Amino acid sequence: MARRTRTLPARWSWVVAVLALLVAAVVGVSGVGSDAGPGIDTGIGAETSPPAAGTPPEAASAAPPAAGTAFQLLATIPVKGRAPKTGYDRTGMFGTAWLDTDRNGCDTRNDVLARDLTAIVTAGPCRVTSGTLVSPYTTETIAFVRGNDTSALVQIDHLVALSNAWQTGAQQLSQEQRVSLANDPLNLLAVDGRSNAQKGDGDTATWLPANTGVRCAYVARQISVKAAYALWVTQAEADAMTRVLETCPGEPALASGLAPQ
Repeated sequence: MARRTRTLPARWSWVVAVLALLVAAVVGVSGVGSDAGPGIDTGIGAETSPPAAGTPPEAASAAPPAAGTAFQLLATIPVKGRAPKTGYDRTGMFGTAWLDTDRNGCDTRNDVLARDLTAIVTAGPCRVTSGTLVSPYTTETIAFVRGNDTSALVQIDHLVALSNAWQTGAQQLSQEQRVSLANDPLNLLAVDGRSNAQKGDGDTATWLPANTGVRCAYVARQISVKAAYALWVTQAEADAMTRVLETCPGEPALASGLAPQ
C-alpha cells in the first residue's frame, strides 16, 4: 500500500520560502570577517609599524593614522627593549637645529614659537622676537624676549626625545626620516625651560608634565609620533601610557602632515 506524502497547504509555501531566505541572510552576515579577529584599522601602512595646550597643526615611513583613539593606536605599536645608545649623534643623525623642512621660509623653531605663543612680535617675515607663553606642562605664564635672560625660559620640547627615538627604532630610519622627526610639528611643543630640563630624554615611564590636565594629550601625541615613524615602546613605557589613557580612553590619535611617505 503506497504511503501518502503530506504536503503543506499552498497558502503556507510562501512563508517557508521567506523563512529560508532570512536564515540564509543571517548566516551570510555572521560569516563575514569571521576569521579576521577584532583588529583596529589605524590607517597605518602595512610596512610601518604615522595637540593639549598649544595644539599644533597636524610624521617617515607610514601614512598618518585614520580617525581613532590613542588607546587603539598604542595597541598597534611593537613593545621591545630599548636598544643601546651607541652611535647617537643629535646633529649627525637628526640634522642641524633648526631647519626649514616645510620650506615656508621660516625655521622650525620660529614656526613653533609663532604657533604656541600669543601676542607675538616678529622681525622680518617670521623671526619671533617676543611673545607670551602659557606653558602646557605647568600652566606658568612666561614673557619671552629673544636675546635676553628670558629667552632660555622658553624652550622647544621634542615630545619623543631624539635619543629616545634613536633607542626605539630611529636607527633603522633614513636620514630624511630622522630629520623629519626632529622637525615635525606634531613632536614639538614650546614649554617652560625648567620642565624641558627635568624631562631630559625621559619617556612616559620616567616623566610626565606636572599639569595633570595635559597628560592625556601629551601621551596621545607621543603615541602618534611613535606610530608615524615606526618606532616602538618599551614595556614600562607602554604600561605608563596605558595608565594615563585609562583616565581618558577617548583621547584621539593625531595625524602628521610632515612624515615622508
